[in-house]
Amino acid sequence: MNAPATTDTVLVVDDSADALSLINDTLESAGMDVLVALEGKQALTIARRIRPDIILLDAMMPVMNGFDTCSALKADPALASIPVIFMTGLTDTDDVVRGLEAGGVDYLTKPINPNELLARMKVHLSNARLTRSAQSALDSTGQHLLTVGAAGEVRWATPQTYALLAKARADESWQRQQLAPQLLRWFSHRPELGQKLTLEELDYPLTVKLVEHLASGEQLLKLLDGERPGGAALLKQQLDLTERESEVLYWIANGKTNREAAEILAMSPRTVNKHLEQIFPKLGVENRTAAAGIALRCLAQEV
Repeated sequence: MNAPATTDTVLVVDDSADALSLINDTLESAGMDVLVALEGKQALTIARRIRPDIILLDAMMPVMNGFDTCSALKADPALASIPVIFMTGLTDTDDVVRGLEAGGVDYLTKPINPNELLARMKVHLSNARLTRSAQSALDSTGQHLLTVGAAGEVRWATPQTYALLAKARADESWQRQQLAPQLLRWFSHRPELGQKLTLEELDYPLTVKLVEHLASGEQLLKLLDGERPGGAALLKQQLDLTERESEVLYWIANGKTNREAAEILAMSPRTVNKHLEQIFPKLGVENRTAAAGIALRCLAQEV
């Protein structure tokens, strides 16, 4: 039996009754669920209660215009990944740029062409699903990963990252006032991939590592726990090994032969073999290759 298709939920924000009617009819005919807001503040309330899959946003509205509304959406981690398409009669290049800088993914000028609207929505909904799938996969890995925008603001983070930030009492206020400026200064020096920055103004030590420059212009970072052991000490803690066993396994995982490991640890190759014989049953493996694989997965969490 096939699983039922997922229905996309669209939030349409416009103070024009005629525009709302046309767009509502177009979207409902395409099988989408439609939510309606007449201005920005109302849109934010609805989006927080019922997270839409995509938002169609008029630029010029009373109370709170579309540009400010989009900026507020992107500042909320729970809503930041929702694609926003601007709809407006403004055609000046500066207005288009302003919409994109506020976080919009696309810009349609009025009067709206229904076929063009649906075609563009299809592209952005597909991209958003791919992004969510990638983020869900990262969430499940247990990695302390986060992405930050051009202003150093946190755009997305795994649950493990939020937990570590909470452990360090790095709340949203600290992230805005301390984290963002520190990251901006660091980025201004164009750090290379793999470089690390120790964060300041925290009672608990945290470090970030630059993992990747994303195509979106965001930076993918890894958050490191400054009090978490590394190297052989990490293997000892995570795999319940003795100190000597963890040292042997650490060097084996780093590609050293039994003889090389023995020289580094100032012991005989025979003693290395004896330690490995104790390590294998503890890890539930039968050879050094499998043991090294377990160690490498464990060590990968610290770098």
